[in-house]
Amino acid sequence: MSEGEGPPIRLGMVGGGEGAFIGAVHRMAARLDGAFELLAGALSSDPARARASGRALGLAEDRIHTDFEAMAAAEAARPDGIEAVAIVTPNHLHAGPARAFLARGIDVICDKPLAASMAEARAMAEAAAASEALFVLTHNYTAYPMVRAARGMVAAGALGPLRVVQVEYAQDWLTEAVTSKQADWRTDPARAGAGAVGDIGSHAFNLLEFVTGLRVEALAAELHSVVPGRRVDDNAHVLLRLEGGARGQLWASQVAVGNANGLRLRLYGATGGLEWEQEAPERLWHTPFGAPKRLLTRGGVGLPAAGLPPDRLPAGHPEGYLEGFATLYAEAARAIRARRTGQPAPEGHLPGIGDGLRGMAFIAACQRSSADDAAWVTLPPAETHPRRPDRRQEN
Repeated sequence: MSEGEGPPIRLGMVGGGEGAFIGAVHRMAARLDGAFELLAGALSSDPARARASGRALGLAEDRIHTDFEAMAAAEAARPDGIEAVAIVTPNHLHAGPARAFLARGIDVICDKPLAASMAEARAMAEAAAASEALFVLTHNYTAYPMVRAARGMVAAGALGPLRVVQVEYAQDWLTEAVTSKQADWRTDPARAGAGAVGDIGSHAFNLLEFVTGLRVEALAAELHSVVPGRRVDDNAHVLLRLEGGARGQLWASQVAVGNANGLRLRLYGATGGLEWEQEAPERLWHTPFGAPKRLLTRGGVGLPAAGLPPDRLPAGHPEGYLEGFATLYAEAARAIRARRTGQPAPEGHLPGIGDGLRGMAFIAACQRSSADDAAWVTLPPAETHPRRPDRRQEN
């Protein structure tokens, strides 16, 4: 997708050392289309692990850092320093690196959710607004081809006015008390900020608003900690009121036995319905009212003429999770190259700081509602921060 568009963008990484799941995902995605080359990293807060991780990835010794502040200063001073950095740390460690690199004009690609608290998220937004650099948030499910197709169909009126929306994200990996690197930080409120509602509920919320084009105006949430002794929620039920009068439900659970990564979206309008699930990502079911259900597939007929990411593989060769991340990296590369050459920002769907703030507002509203016996809570309008005209991105 990005091959032939220029030399690889010089990339650094904060977090993602030995034993880290999401760091490896970002590295695979960044190199899939040849758009980035990883050259530097502060891969762990533990100096020995940081050095071992950097060596295992083949980084030059002088570009293996044990502190992100030192890395930001050193790379900004080099004529061949990194142009972008991926932040793949636990949530509470997003804000510091983001601010350090944005302040030096280095583009930031950050894993979701934006931060562990709204205060940290707003500090990141202020840093992004004050910087010339691009900020991208990796809500990777928005880059799946059939998700983009669903968004296009809804926008074109294929379902008529939306009436009912249902989204769920079900897993079972935390059904019992688990001790592992991933489980330890994701179930620690100080590092994660929230449990299932933040870890996977934020994805479901983002997907819902992305595809429907509608904003959630109010919600009523019940968050539960099912496993005894767990300090964050591991199951969440959320009622939704959307602009335009549509009603919906969001369910996020990490204790739903039999579910591996069950992200599912169902939309029902006045003239039709759509259904999509992440574990069968190349299939989109469309049912016009009064007509048989029909299956739409990537590369097949019946899809929108525009708005889809380019195919990497012929139809029938499934694309999925890694390719979704890779599409965001490829789109980020095009936006970075455009900024550095003074060209207009390319059209696209890159999630940005506004999406991050929106997700944090959703998490906070769910927590407030649940603490008040599932009372209805108004979700504030999207927060905005001034951006220079040459840096605007569709969010």
